[in-house]
Amino acid sequence: MNNIIVRGAREHNLKNISVELPRNEFVVITGVSGSGKSTLAFDTIYAEGQRRYVESLSAYARQFLGLMEKPDVDSIEGLSPAISIDQKTTSHNPRSTVGTVTEIHDYLRLLFARVGTPYCPICGRKIERQSPSEITDRLLAHFAERRAILLAPVVRGRKGEYRKLLGDLKREGFARARVDGTIYDIDEAEKLKLEKFEKHDIDVVVDRVVLREDDRGRLAESVELGLRRGEGLLRVLLPDTGEEELYSEKFACVEHGSVLEELEPRSFSFNSPYGACPECTGLGNRLEFSGDLVIPDDGLSIAEGAIAPWSKKGTGNGVYYWDKLRALAEHLDFDLKTPWRELREDVKQAVLRGVDEPFEVVFRRAGRETMRFSTEFEGVLKNLERRYKETDSEYMREKLEEMMELCPCPACGGSRYKPEILAVRVGGLNIAQVSNMSVLEAQTFFERLAHGEVNADLIAPHLENGMGGTQRVAPARNPDLKLSGFQAQVAPPILRAIQTRLVFLVDVGLDYLSLDRSANTLSGGEAQRIRLATQVGSGLTGVLYVLDEPSIGLHPKDNQRLIGTLKHLRDLGNTLLVVEHDEDTMLEADYIVDMGPGAGVHGGSVVAAGTPDEIRRHPESLTGKYLRGELRIEVPAERRKGNGKRLRVRGAREHNLRNVTLEVPLGTMTVVTGPSGSGKSTLIHDILHAHLARELNRAKTNPGKFDSIEGVDFLDKVIEIDQSPIGRTPRSNPATYTGVFTDIRDLFTRTSEARRRGYQAGRFSFNVKGGRCEACKGDGVVKIEMNFLPDIYVPCEVCKGARYNRETLEVRYQGKNISEVLDMTVEEAAEFFRNIPAIEKKMQLLVDVGLGYMKIGQPSTTLSGGEAQRIKLASELSKRATGRTIYILDEPTTGLHFEDVRKLMGVLERLVEAGNTLVIIEHNLDVIKSADWVVDLGPEGGVRGGEIVAVGTPEDVARHETSHTGAYLARIPEIRARLESQLPQPAAETVSAGKSTRKAKRDQAI
Repeated sequence: MNNIIVRGAREHNLKNISVELPRNEFVVITGVSGSGKSTLAFDTIYAEGQRRYVESLSAYARQFLGLMEKPDVDSIEGLSPAISIDQKTTSHNPRSTVGTVTEIHDYLRLLFARVGTPYCPICGRKIERQSPSEITDRLLAHFAERRAILLAPVVRGRKGEYRKLLGDLKREGFARARVDGTIYDIDEAEKLKLEKFEKHDIDVVVDRVVLREDDRGRLAESVELGLRRGEGLLRVLLPDTGEEELYSEKFACVEHGSVLEELEPRSFSFNSPYGACPECTGLGNRLEFSGDLVIPDDGLSIAEGAIAPWSKKGTGNGVYYWDKLRALAEHLDFDLKTPWRELREDVKQAVLRGVDEPFEVVFRRAGRETMRFSTEFEGVLKNLERRYKETDSEYMREKLEEMMELCPCPACGGSRYKPEILAVRVGGLNIAQVSNMSVLEAQTFFERLAHGEVNADLIAPHLENGMGGTQRVAPARNPDLKLSGFQAQVAPPILRAIQTRLVFLVDVGLDYLSLDRSANTLSGGEAQRIRLATQVGSGLTGVLYVLDEPSIGLHPKDNQRLIGTLKHLRDLGNTLLVVEHDEDTMLEADYIVDMGPGAGVHGGSVVAAGTPDEIRRHPESLTGKYLRGELRIEVPAERRKGNGKRLRVRGAREHNLRNVTLEVPLGTMTVVTGPSGSGKSTLIHDILHAHLARELNRAKTNPGKFDSIEGVDFLDKVIEIDQSPIGRTPRSNPATYTGVFTDIRDLFTRTSEARRRGYQAGRFSFNVKGGRCEACKGDGVVKIEMNFLPDIYVPCEVCKGARYNRETLEVRYQGKNISEVLDMTVEEAAEFFRNIPAIEKKMQLLVDVGLGYMKIGQPSTTLSGGEAQRIKLASELSKRATGRTIYILDEPTTGLHFEDVRKLMGVLERLVEAGNTLVIIEHNLDVIKSADWVVDLGPEGGVRGGEIVAVGTPEDVARHETSHTGAYLARIPEIRARLESQLPQPAAETVSAGKSTRKAKRDQAI
């Protein structure tokens, strides 16, 4: 079959639709938010494809797989096995990294196990394993015709008298031994009185020979005997010159005896005990008490409670610790009433980390001694660590964890590996140093390694990384930078597999990520594109891939690479079904399905289906109207100047930020943009929001590194509106989050029937006993476990899904009971409660942000990230504005159609008009062009980013020659017209030439 044919789809709000989608093509499903795109793509087509595949397995296998419920559809023909690449499957496992998710780490482990060169972690000398015959050949080749004494080390740097050992050697037939560098007859050596508590070296003389080819047999036997008696080690002394060589038949340092077990791929896994650092078990970091969190306000003195856990409100015994601190103050001569920031550095360290030795304290009053005693002071941090380990109280643990932060493991320095594993190198670098590279750097390194072109300059920037912490690994002496011999034969197929996967990561715009980046720190869009790159690398054909907005978090300049990757996946022989709103992606698709016409009950139909050109010409398609320019989001006629005050972040240098200074005009809409990985989230979330939350909201956050932040006094609170769920259980819904459910319950308590029965507001809550149905505990459904079949949720037989008991449902307001009200859409509720201002206002705000289709009692677990974010926006709009609030939003256009973005911009404008400040991280050009102020970071991502490239109005940024964002802004007709109207007029005779030159420069920039 050439098509996927869906007939009679009725899942969620789909209105019995039928649609044909071409197989082995790039298909985009679009439409306004809530129109049924995800329902068609994921809940219908993907669910049925996955269900049919799993059903083909045995009953035993099915019990280990989550079988999806059969969607409400008459039939689907032409289905292939389906793979979903959505935004909700990001790994939260701290052991999962970019390298492990993409399988690059598996190939790295194989590469290091098969061609890695081990070095001694103590001295950096190359460790070589040699057989007895190889040692014999080496001696005859390098020292022919020279006298040699073969020694077997039996004691190396150990304390003791060793009389018994020397006696045993004598009985074994050995005639001589070297003790602490001097050779004795065995009888003389036995009579030596060695100091019991000093370290000694003892080597037994195995043979004295002249190294000649004629005596190869004798030499070989002596070498074997020496290795056997020396437990794999053999010393060769050349008495004529005093030279000495040490040989090993194991992976062991000939000098320090650092033994390395057989190199296997598992040795290079930080998830295996064979390779993981024993201190952090391969996590690379540990929870440790932070001085900044223990002393949250350095303006306070110790007497005023600067040490939070030892203050009266802390978790410790205040009187006991106060006495300890008084004793320390007497000993170190400082005043407990001095502000913490003004104390000497040695005093601060003593308070936090303790005093090593006990000290004597003398208290005096009126010049006379009143008390003398000896005491110890373990320090605040050590005290907290001890209490954390010893306590059995979960409450105490939680309180103490508030003062802890993730820090690199002190043993491995965050590298995750044992020292001996970090001492194995390929191309001069160990596996932690290679993993610490960005994808782009790794691509260059492996390309040069494959061609034998790795040099000292290439690896120099990475040598200080991955060398361990307290277990620091010594730098390698003259490391091998090129693959030779058997290495050059084994490595090529492994290198090709690594390079192929790196190319796919570059193609999806993730060249700035490091391979050891934890998967739980990735955004939804980044995680989705990594999985996309992994699927391309798998080379599967005949598969149905269903993707959910892969362009999220991607700068317009990276879009074409992503689209190229999607097309490559299609060209392998797969079908791509992509839920997307990005204009470039739609125009590059083979086929578009436009859902609508509206959202919720107003959607669920196929408005138009066809090629991009057919959609563009379709008269009824809302998407088509935006694509052909009939509808568009207008550029503001004027840019706000703000209230004249500014928020300044100076010297931001967390992660890849390069000591940048950010200025945000207060009272404006500021958009922070730039390529993926350029430092936007680090600057806004990790530094600005974390600091403002701590200063204004008393949050226990720990900001990234910066010098100072000015202008905080002009603000009263900071609110972050992100896409995290509004609740993590089905009991949370838009009504409970916005607070309108309280108003609705109060309204029901004022009805005559409720007053007659004496019902209070709690009676109308499905979360507490009294009014809810106890058979389903207010859930409305009952879960039935089906073993190897998927769990089934059936409506409660008692309340029929209403959630409340019969008595509660008998209370009605204007003919509707509480359950029927919760089942209303927001639009219906706004009309129903139009005479109740408190409820109508909140409902209207939800309509304004484009959520009129949503049921007010819809469980929060079924909401998308964009829907959750807009509910939070509506909730903020319902609050009384102070005009001194700063709102921080992260990509609010995620999941939004052009029409939804237009509505969103209206809502954001209302927030700014009230005098508030908006800081928005965004790539959407419609939002950027509507901003008052734009901060463009870059110029690229990762190590090539971290700088502020351009600032100013969108027109200012569009003029900037090196700004990627500016180049795309200059393409927008309204911006372009403004730029041309502001260009200086050239002399009359050069008008045409001047125009063509400017146009050429602008086109080149674009």
